[in-house]
Amino acid sequence: MSRRGAAAAGSQTALREANKALVVGTVQRYGGLTQVELAAATGLSQATVSTIVRELLAAGLVDTAVTTRSGRRAQLVTLARRVGLAVGVHVGHRHLRVVLGDFAHEVVAEQQLPLPYEHPSDTTLDRAALLVMELLERIGSGLDDVVGIGVGVPAPVDADTGMISVPGLLRGWEGEHLGQVLTKRLGRPVHVDNDANLGALAEATLGAARGYRDVVYVRVSYGTGAGIVLGGQVHRGFAGTAGEIGHVQVDPTGHICRCGSRGCLDTVVGANALVEPLRATHGSLALRDVVARTRDGDPGFARVVADAGAVIGSVVAGLGTAVNPQCVVVGGELSETGEVLLGPLRDAVRRRVLLNQIAPLEVVPAALGQRAEVMGALVLALRAADVPVRVEQEVPLEDGDDGPQEQDEG
Repeated sequence: MSRRGAAAAGSQTALREANKALVVGTVQRYGGLTQVELAAATGLSQATVSTIVRELLAAGLVDTAVTTRSGRRAQLVTLARRVGLAVGVHVGHRHLRVVLGDFAHEVVAEQQLPLPYEHPSDTTLDRAALLVMELLERIGSGLDDVVGIGVGVPAPVDADTGMISVPGLLRGWEGEHLGQVLTKRLGRPVHVDNDANLGALAEATLGAARGYRDVVYVRVSYGTGAGIVLGGQVHRGFAGTAGEIGHVQVDPTGHICRCGSRGCLDTVVGANALVEPLRATHGSLALRDVVARTRDGDPGFARVVADAGAVIGSVVAGLGTAVNPQCVVVGGELSETGEVLLGPLRDAVRRRVLLNQIAPLEVVPAALGQRAEVMGALVLALRAADVPVRVEQEVPLEDGDDGPQEQDEG
């Protein structure tokens, strides 16, 4: 073979491998796409995508299944479960939730445990590690099957170090390299992020904000935080403090917040603030009691939740004016009160955000409910995983390939 022929063959091989990597990476990012969607997302021809999918299927790297799009049959492509599983962990203020899932974002095992107030990092991470091992044993898998672990915590996180970046917001967790601690316990790559960021990632990938490029996810729980997605990417800011709306001042003469400032949103709508005006008539209460009594129609509890929604909405409106999202998704425990919270929040946002006649801002409930944050942790781990794309079988990639094609989705 001449040098020119060898160079051409080498270029063709390199192009083939690059196209396969592009297809695998795109499926990995979205969890599953039809071949028509893959062609649109990658810019490759449908014939080329069909050939690559057939080759990856023969090598056991992808699975295919018949699905429907716009009422027409199509072939859905997902990474095969044999490629590996990932773990999602959500550490809340009063709970620990762990899921195992595959590259199609299908959960194969999950469990939740309650946590005591101000639980320390060492015992909580020990519990998380033990729970991961229990779930793997339950499905007959081991740590070798795990490609990565995502962890969400209710505080801003420096993604480079996996450390809480602001002291005082999660007492007893400062100074810990959380990813390193779990990696030492489980021997797998660990990625740590703020739970509101992960809720935003999950809702934008799998939930109510799927298809939008610019999204704000508001997590309303023991505290309030926001995750921001811009151009399809989570915006974390420097050292991970973007979206910390719980520490926006709303009452200059209010109580001192755990962050050290006065009158932050969390001091007005956090769990402690919600139950305080109800204790005189209802005794000792927890956030779950507020949610339950509001859902049961108690007018006093509903008043407190509605007032909180209006205040949160005024702060979210400021964020919305700054970043101009297409959609605001509301999640977290308090969102289970439905329109009692969401209605006043939506009204406050719409009153204060500049009206956009072309694309009015939508304010909607989270589609994933209380699983949004842990599913975001799972997606984080799956996207960060190294997936092999080189296979032994080579199929020529020709524009005229007449292999099986899915029907046009119109």
